[in-house]
Amino acid sequence: MTAAAISVVRARPVSRDRVATGLLFASLFVSTFEKLQWSFIGAIGINDIATILFLIAFLASQAERERPFPRTSAIVLGFFAAFALVYLAGFFDLQTKQGLDQFVKGMVKFAIHWTFLVAAVAYLWRRGEAFFWRALGWFTLGFVANAVYGILQLGAAVAGHNLDHVVIDPLTGGTRSINVFGAINGQSIYRVNALTGDPNHLGVMLVIPLLALAPVYLRLPRGHRLKWPLAGALAFLLLIEIATLSRSGWLGLGVGAIVLAFPYRRFLLSKQLLYPLGGLALLLLAVLVTHQHFFSTLLGQRFSANGSSTQAHFAVYSFIGSVLHMHPLLGLGENNFAVYYEFITGKANFGAHSYWVSVIVESGLLGLLVWIVFLRYVFVRLLAARRLGRILDRSGDEEGSRVRPLAYGMTAALVGTIAANFFYLTMQFYYFYAFLAFALALPLVFGRRARDASP
Repeated sequence: MTAAAISVVRARPVSRDRVATGLLFASLFVSTFEKLQWSFIGAIGINDIATILFLIAFLASQAERERPFPRTSAIVLGFFAAFALVYLAGFFDLQTKQGLDQFVKGMVKFAIHWTFLVAAVAYLWRRGEAFFWRALGWFTLGFVANAVYGILQLGAAVAGHNLDHVVIDPLTGGTRSINVFGAINGQSIYRVNALTGDPNHLGVMLVIPLLALAPVYLRLPRGHRLKWPLAGALAFLLLIEIATLSRSGWLGLGVGAIVLAFPYRRFLLSKQLLYPLGGLALLLLAVLVTHQHFFSTLLGQRFSANGSSTQAHFAVYSFIGSVLHMHPLLGLGENNFAVYYEFITGKANFGAHSYWVSVIVESGLLGLLVWIVFLRYVFVRLLAARRLGRILDRSGDEEGSRVRPLAYGMTAALVGTIAANFFYLTMQFYYFYAFLAFALALPLVFGRRARDASP
């Protein structure tokens, strides 16, 4: 074999690895871009396409298939199988063609999400620490890009223009726009939804970068090149969080902040926390002063417990009893909430307005039990990551000042997301599985460093 041929053979795995890496980064970046979807075989989004292409590249690589999988990926695969058994058993509770169609759609999404989770954990583990941080950076940049579009969308709406009509509709062929909550004295109330399908989706999604990265920012040393860019990004994401007017998002952020307040209480009055928050508070105060009546009326409406949207969020909990009476163990079938309650709601696509109601209604008590066990496993792995960070801190390893805060932040983000999903449902979206991949891979990727540090 010639030298040129040998060089080509050696280059192929590298090239394929670069393709898979690029597709993983792309999948992480667009994981929240819900509006970029097309009516093809139901509805397929850009996040579907990027994720499927990554999985194809991953599974097509002989090197990836032959390399050992971490134990965590094997355990996740076991949970994948457990959920699949529950959902497939629930197939026998289906009674209509519409229910079967929804079941198939739900199972396809389920299979893609969990296959991605298994593959992404292994991929992050195999490529090490620098790759983990790069991947997390692309995931974060996706949120920032979404938020940038959101502020442009809001500015265009205030000026009387529909940015989605100019940017999104020509790409997708659909009709999109910013959410209009209502009007006060003839002035429209806009709720930023950016590239997501709903302002509540965006509000709950932003809980993850805000809570996961805030401790990392606080622990970064003064003068670090990412210190103030990260501060600016977090302050900007918090501004967009407020602009969504999402009570579910605010609830998740508040619950997660309480979780972080205990280990990071010494930072509560620090300059690095008060300066960004103070700058954002001054900006919001200026807006409130110039539009005092508008915002006082708006906030009164959003915090009212008597509105129709509030009643809808609580009303879905009343469905649980009747479903458990009919199908206590397996529920009505995966993705079938809307089908069975169309006669009540009058809407063919009515969501449960609570992920946990959806879990119980669609997969019964067995589905809920498997979810509780799985989330406990994620918390246990995050606990291992926090202990790992403590070991690195004590050994004087500078990576400990990033691993331990990220583990605390991810713990708070998971708690906040679980809380927010009591009144909304985003834990079924791609971004949440991307977050789970980082949370489960964290103690794996940096575990080698701790073993090297041990005497």
